[in-house]
This record gives sequence, structure tokens and C-alpha cells, in this order.
Amino acid sequence: MKKYAKLLALGLFSVALATAPVVTSVYAAPDSDPPPSDSKKKKKSEVTRPGSEETAFAAGYRAAYAAIYQRGEYASAIDQLKSLHRDDTAAVANLIGYSYRKLGDYKVSQIWYERALKSDPNHVKTWQYYGLWQVEQGNRDQAQYHLNRIAALAGTSSEEYRSLSAALEKAPGTGLVY
Repeated sequence: MKKYAKLLALGLFSVALATAPVVTSVYAAPDSDPPPSDSKKKKKSEVTRPGSEETAFAAGYRAAYAAIYQRGEYASAIDQLKSLHRDDTAAVANLIGYSYRKLGDYKVSQIWYERALKSDPNHVKTWQYYGLWQVEQGNRDQAQYHLNRIAALAGTSSEEYRSLSAALEKAPGTGLVY
């Protein structure tokens, strides 16, 4: 009997280890923090120092974030984000898409959301914002698909899930603005 208990414990431990990478790859953290640099692109001799490129990027990202969420300066934030030369990262591309959506340029916004998801298919904030884009466009089935992706990635209690779910609960054509 003890042998089976040990086998069961070992099996459960193995399952826990096997699923751990799935849990750690979720990107539900607030996008107010700049995305991490790609360590593969850096040389070993490169060290992040105050005043370095990485620090300048973080400061620029936070400034653009503040322009978007605190002051509603979407056009200037787009310029700030593009000047960082990191628009191939999901967090940056998502904020650019969000800014274009807030400016009413839905076609360009869609391009940026898709670019963000191409960069990182698990970027929860992009699934949320692109889902809200879908709701605003009247594509409720697509928005539901985005909601399901968020549930799979971050769970149904996440802020991203609750936000998109609330938007889907509203009647179509009620002048939604997100």
C-alpha cells in the first residue's frame, strides 16, 4: 500500500512540474511596467546601468503610459511609443493599438493588436483590448472568443476577464466606450 501512495505522490508531483511552465507564461501583470528586454538579443558584456538604453526605454514606456491613462494624450503617446523602437513587443504594440482605438482609427488599431498577439499570443491585456475593440465593432462572437482566451490564460477572476465580460453583458448599440 505504501508503494502505491509513493507512486501516486510522485505522479502528482510530476504533473505539477509539467504544468508549471504554463502558469509562469501568463502575462496578466499590469502593462504599466515596461516589458522585459529580450535577453537573447543582449551580449554578455552588456549590463543595464542607470542611464543605459534599458533604463531609457523603461522611462519612455512609463511616460507614454501616463500620457495615455492619466492625460488621454493618445496621439503623442503613439509617437512616444514608436520612438522607443520596441513596437515589436506585445506590451508596446498593444498600447499603440489602444491609442489608435481611442482616437477612432479602428483599422490601424486592429493592425497593432494583431501585431501584439503575433509577438506574444498569451498577452492577456491585448486579448482584453482587442476583445473590447470587437465589442465596439459589433463583433460579439469574436469578443466572446477573446473572453474565452482570457479565461484560459488568466482565469475568470482576472481584471481583464471581468472588464470584457461586463462589456459583453451590455446590450449591443448602447454607445460603449472603453
